[in-house]
Amino acid sequence: MADHQRIHPVQDSDTAAVATPPQKATTPLVGRGSFRSENGDPEGQYPPPLRRTIPYTPTKPPRRKSSCCKKCFCWTLSLILLIIIILGILAAIVYFVIQPKIPNYSIDSMRITQFNLGTDNSLSATFNVNITARNPNTKIGIYYEDGSHLSVWYVGTRLCEGSLPEFYQGHRTTTMLSLMLAGQTQDAVGLLQSLLVDQQSGSIPLNLQARVPVRLKVGGLKLMKWKFLVRCNMAVDSLSEDNIVRIRNSSCRIGFRL
Repeated sequence: MADHQRIHPVQDSDTAAVATPPQKATTPLVGRGSFRSENGDPEGQYPPPLRRTIPYTPTKPPRRKSSCCKKCFCWTLSLILLIIIILGILAAIVYFVIQPKIPNYSIDSMRITQFNLGTDNSLSATFNVNITARNPNTKIGIYYEDGSHLSVWYVGTRLCEGSLPEFYQGHRTTTMLSLMLAGQTQDAVGLLQSLLVDQQSGSIPLNLQARVPVRLKVGGLKLMKWKFLVRCNMAVDSLSEDNIVRIRNSSCRIGFRL
């Protein structure tokens, strides 16, 4: 039996050249001073340099203090408006139920008992004035209290003064008041000359002012103290002693003050 023919593979020159592992280069692939090496980019191998960063802290939103102030202001304004509305309703009820009316005053007559110039050029004057007071209210009474003050003026100069008595004026009543007003004016020579000029024309302007503290009575309730402010403008024919003065015209206005 013949020996089997052994076949030994013969490597091709090209195949042998490929299979032979390449020799390592003895010279560096990258020049000196370069940051790259044969193992790759050093930035991918080494950790990045430490950087100092500022820690982030979230800021809290500012508190809205203005909103609290606005709420307080709105509540206060609403409360004030509510009080005003309630007071308005009460005033309307009182007005329609009680129907208040303003008192009326008029000067009926005036008599001069003294009006002469003294040796020291002072003018002494005494007037007797009759005043009518009317209360037209059906449910309101008027208490005239102590502390009233009346005065008669001529061109900014006070001639005489006095006061009202204390009394109570009931519903729908008329009261006649006879008052004596007295006073003295210093250095009245110029005043008398002005009076003589007006007396020749037959019209002397006088002004009566009154401040009267009163209390109103509604039913059985006595209300707070008020002050009546009365101003009466009138024109008289003369200011002669022991003479009844004729009042040519007069008009009175009244105001109120707490």
